[in-house]
Amino acid sequence: MAAKCLIITLDGPAGAGKSTVAQALAKRLGISYLDTGAMYRALTLKGLRAGIDLADENALAALARHTRIDFKEMPDGTLNVTLDGVDVSRQIRTLEVTNNTFYAARAPKIRKILVARQRQIGLRRSLVGDGRDLGTVVFPKADHKFYVDADFEERVQRRLRDLKGAHKTVDKARLRADMKERDRKDLSRSVGPLKKAKDAIVIDSSGLTVETTVDKIMRYLS
Repeated sequence: MAAKCLIITLDGPAGAGKSTVAQALAKRLGISYLDTGAMYRALTLKGLRAGIDLADENALAALARHTRIDFKEMPDGTLNVTLDGVDVSRQIRTLEVTNNTFYAARAPKIRKILVARQRQIGLRRSLVGDGRDLGTVVFPKADHKFYVDADFEERVQRRLRDLKGAHKTVDKARLRADMKERDRKDLSRSVGPLKKAKDAIVIDSSGLTVETTVDKIMRYLS
């Protein structure tokens, strides 16, 4: 009988650092990293390129059924996202994609398709995953659940650094407004809202480096 795969979930709002922390944690533990948000971003990117109405759930679901989203590990240990075989790791981080991903994230038909794919990955390998509802919806029986948060202004600064690092020009005031609106949408959507699982441990990453945050989580795993 095959050994049960270890599942660790990190949920939390945008800019809290959960993706970077989840990837670093997975690397330290020697297991896979699952970026669920990247799957919704990749589908959104494809929808934007195809010119479909992202609010049309049926059209988006039809697109999702014929879309292949994979994660490719690079020599330096980072994971690049591929869309139908093409690396789109940078393209899915633009403001246009960020501000339109909620269409896919809130659509029941899309979530059903992508959550099923995420669960299949969890059956095949041990992983650290990050998202909005991994501990509540995708992997409700995960071995360890964490909710990563940070002060709002620090979250804005982190996102600003990420965008500048990707050579994107963005107005800080606009970014702050966009993130406030994104928080509102994530918390209020009817399907898979951002929510801390009852059995999740809260990790405040404010003022902490990635390595320090990982150290903090590791103490709960030992």
